[in-house]
Amino acid sequence: MTPHVEPDPQAGAAVKAADRAHVFHSWSAQGLIDPLAVAGAEGSYFWDYDGNRYLDFTSGLVYTNIGYQHPKVVAAIQEQAGKLATFAPAFAVDVRSEAARLIAERTPGDLDKIFFTNGGAEAVENAVRMARLHTGRHKVLSAFRSYHGATSTAINLTGDPRRWASDTGSAGVVRFWAPFLYRSPFYATTEEQECERALAHLEDTIAFEGPATIAAIILETVPGTAGIMTPPPGYLAGVREICDKYGIVFVLDEVMAGFGRTGKWFAAEHFDVVPDLMTFAKGVNSGYVPLGGVAISAEIAATFDKRPYPGGLTYSGHPLACAAAVATIQVMEDEQVVEHAAHIGEKVLGPGLRELAERHPSVGEVRGMGVFWALDLVRNRETREPLVPYNAAGEANAPMAAFGAAAKKHGLWPFINMNRTHAVPACNVTEAEAKEGLAALDAALSVADEHTV
Repeated sequence: MTPHVEPDPQAGAAVKAADRAHVFHSWSAQGLIDPLAVAGAEGSYFWDYDGNRYLDFTSGLVYTNIGYQHPKVVAAIQEQAGKLATFAPAFAVDVRSEAARLIAERTPGDLDKIFFTNGGAEAVENAVRMARLHTGRHKVLSAFRSYHGATSTAINLTGDPRRWASDTGSAGVVRFWAPFLYRSPFYATTEEQECERALAHLEDTIAFEGPATIAAIILETVPGTAGIMTPPPGYLAGVREICDKYGIVFVLDEVMAGFGRTGKWFAAEHFDVVPDLMTFAKGVNSGYVPLGGVAISAEIAATFDKRPYPGGLTYSGHPLACAAAVATIQVMEDEQVVEHAAHIGEKVLGPGLRELAERHPSVGEVRGMGVFWALDLVRNRETREPLVPYNAAGEANAPMAAFGAAAKKHGLWPFINMNRTHAVPACNVTEAEAKEGLAALDAALSVADEHTV
């Protein structure tokens, strides 16, 4: 695949200049960033105005699950725009109903009612509101090493440093340690120990907080940005049991892990667990038009049969977004994208990343499934000291910055967070593309190796 237009550095400079003059970017010190001007994208690749092409191992922000510019989804959006470009959410609209039906068919258990939002943070915001209203309680438990969004409640639920500047300490949030054997907070040496001790810690937290004050526990089924830490066998089932014991609503956040990313429609399927509420976004329509939502159990939905739900969004279930979702789900079925993601993880990415770990001393651990993988980069394998300190910036982050620059030099756009690089290509990435990405990672890890001791 090659860029569809000739390189045009002058046009790229104009795009960059307009961006720097008027666009205020997320999570950034505005005067310290230098965003790449993107000229186009297709499939697993994008390119700039200088003609440089990159294999996208970030899937945008882990959302282009079927890659960029899939013609069937683009056509569906165009067709819907010609038919009914927008309509208020209080009405029954065919494409909105169909999107809800297709999603509900794939969610586990009785999560058959869908409340549409514009993205994942709003989905989390509304799931928590539903749980609080359903239980009449206020506290919500969330894990350290998590990300749930940047709206008011969602950012307070988040467990990484992006929360700090906005954390009011008054949002009714209580944090706990979820299992992570490689950096165990419980001094565990086996997955069984980690699971048992993490569940005991959670139940102790509930006991000391007061079970009757807790509305919900929210967990990313497989934490994404925080490090793709696959929970040990039995953990999520144990959380489900604890929630049932105390009448607590169990919320699974599948915004990143859902819609094929882990090799199942939803990651919960790997663990045979059904939550009371499930949030989704991103891969539901490959991010082509903003869309998210909450899948709601029958019991919680019944709470609002006679009692109005006090929440809504002007663009809830926007027709263009729903048309993109319908087309995306149909593409994923027709092209067996979910099965393909499982295959790529089992036969290409998993073995390939583990082989890299054997040769590169900077790789402390490889973990993941499907097309959802992380490399934990370290200075020392024995001590497991991270390659850069927690929340490093500037000179302290130089080793990861050098790694990232090397990856881009070899045509790979990497997903980097703290001391980790994530391998999260499109769910329909080809075997050849995945191997191309592994080769670029191989070269970039040699740069990371220079910082090991």
